[in-house]
Amino acid sequence: MQLATSAKGSSQGILHYPQLDTVLMVEDFIREHSGEYKKRALWESLPKKMMYQTYCVVFDYLAESGKIAVDADGKITWIFNPELVRKYLKKEPLFVR
Repeated sequence: MQLATSAKGSSQGILHYPQLDTVLMVEDFIREHSGEYKKRALWESLPKKMMYQTYCVVFDYLAESGKIAVDADGKITWIFNPELVRKYLKKEPLFVR
């Protein structure tokens, strides 16, 4: 990942943040092809090309937000399911801490 220096000084950050339509395109592609691709193969198969560094920012965001997981073979799986979470939270013995 490339880092840039801000105008204020030496604070480091991401050189280019992906646009929302790019993030949504990656999300949709992973959802449709869950469990089929490893990280690099998924990037190479996306319908719209993007820089690998931008893809890594999107990938890291999806992993950190709990939307995707990587299995033991390195394949990417979509795990985000808000409807299922709502269903289980309605049950009496379950609660959120």
